[in-house]
Amino acid sequence: MADESKPFAGFRNPLLYTSVLMLVVLIYLGITFLSRRQQNRELEEQAKAKQRQQDSQSVENLGGDRFEILNFYALPGVIHRGDEAQLCYGVSNAKTIKIDPPVESVWPSLNRCLNISPKKDTTYTLTAQDAAGNSKTASLTLQVR
Repeated sequence: MADESKPFAGFRNPLLYTSVLMLVVLIYLGITFLSRRQQNRELEEQAKAKQRQQDSQSVENLGGDRFEILNFYALPGVIHRGDEAQLCYGVSNAKTIKIDPPVESVWPSLNRCLNISPKKDTTYTLTAQDAAGNSKTASLTLQVR
């Protein structure tokens, strides 16, 4: 009797090997996609938290919920007669403002500049008022040579 051993049946069935190989590849891809998705979610959450922090800092830099005069200045501080300067102001949470002596129309703004051309040394006064009726003032003198 000749030794007739049959080769392992699995070697004859390539469908079995390709199926197992495909299953392993699909599991690997699934794990890879899920881990990357989780990493992307974490990165998005970090970016959102950073954006919220930056937004909060920006609001705070612009006066937050406080009523105040942020700035009031003239550039340049000294001019020659007939020249122009810029009178700049910024207020936070103000309802109305006025500048004396009167200049062109003004309104509450975080940062606004006006062109002025006084004939002599002039002291400008900014008065801001909030919705509760509180007021704050700031003054500056523009020198004319």
